[in-house]
Amino acid sequence: MLQIHERRDLRGEIRVPGDKSISHRAVMLGAVAEGTSRVEGFLPGADCLGTIECFRRMGVKIHRDGSETLTVEGQGWEGLREPETVLDVGNSGTTIRLMLGVLAGRPFHATVLGDESIGRRPMNRVVEPLRLMGARVDGRSKGSFTPLSVRGGQLTGITYRSQVASAQVKSSLLLAGLQGEGVTRVEEPALSRDHTERMLRAFGVKVDCDSQGVSVSGGQVLRAREIRVPGDISSAAFLIVAALIVPGSRLMIRDVGLNPTRTGILDVLQKMGGELEIIQTGEWNGEPVGDVTVSHSSLTGVEIGGDTIPRLIDEIPVLAVAATQAAGNTVIRDAAELKVKESDRIAATAQELRKLGGRVEETDDGLVIEGKTPLTGGPCDSHGDHRIGMAMAVAGLVAAGRTTVTRVEAIDVSFPEFASLLEGL
Repeated sequence: MLQIHERRDLRGEIRVPGDKSISHRAVMLGAVAEGTSRVEGFLPGADCLGTIECFRRMGVKIHRDGSETLTVEGQGWEGLREPETVLDVGNSGTTIRLMLGVLAGRPFHATVLGDESIGRRPMNRVVEPLRLMGARVDGRSKGSFTPLSVRGGQLTGITYRSQVASAQVKSSLLLAGLQGEGVTRVEEPALSRDHTERMLRAFGVKVDCDSQGVSVSGGQVLRAREIRVPGDISSAAFLIVAALIVPGSRLMIRDVGLNPTRTGILDVLQKMGGELEIIQTGEWNGEPVGDVTVSHSSLTGVEIGGDTIPRLIDEIPVLAVAATQAAGNTVIRDAAELKVKESDRIAATAQELRKLGGRVEETDDGLVIEGKTPLTGGPCDSHGDHRIGMAMAVAGLVAAGRTTVTRVEAIDVSFPEFASLLEGL
């Protein structure tokens, strides 16, 4: 249980943990590359540690030098071996969906499962196109839900038009396509985060991108390299919102990822009147990196939807917290994807904020938040979802009295040091 009291003057200069999405991909691509890759700034959260264990079970030697540095001894695609036990991804949707793309082209059998939350999340959005490429995948509800059984083999490239803007779907198909014959192309209704494309290029793969989609040719070899993981903008978002809504606050976050497919949260907070200074200081393995300075600000409600949503989908719970402290209504639409995350984040966000006095209405694909609303501390639940847990902790910083958040072990998925870092501010 995490206890939060109303606060003033959050100040300091900090770094947040390494980017979760990039950490996953560094392990996966290092595992199928030729040679030994070194990863610095790795996120030692539960999800990413689960990715390491899955690839160890396929014969990849991965060594941890401290909590945030890895060496991954890749032996190419052919170095992967049939696992002797099931591959358990825990709570990680990224691990299971991307790994399905890896397994689809391997000439062996594997069974993949996860926790109860993973068991509820739809897998057919990845399974169906992989079957079109030639993979044999089966599972509950004809392969829609885990556990999934994969018998990989010869794949053929396809052009696939995804119905959702999903980096997980896109990445899975690109990883499968690299093992197949011909060209694999993925088109999306809106641009999803592009960490896979950037990291594939860093490993020496030719990736073609245009305004409609992305393509790779099969048979390309990945070459080992050093990877430096920037700070996770999704983790930083909780502290950015905290500094914006807690009076007297000023905070600098160094070396955070500024990938434009992920910085929708910064754009929206600035549109709301947030005082943010963003300075790009460099580029790490194709990823823009920089410093963000944020100060307490008077916020105004906005409307958010369309192509902006994929660029901030993980930050909507904490954005809703900011909206409770903004003048006027904030409307979030086109975010139905939140219903199939670690929890139903639309319902969970509304339910927990209402416990503190927030005026929040659920819609079919989003939320309407009325502000500015005084919050009062009380008991909250993370719903087993790291982002809901941290969002409610941030809300507790401006709620009168004491706020308690239960099932906070979920926060270890992406930000193991969240509570101690917040206390230090």
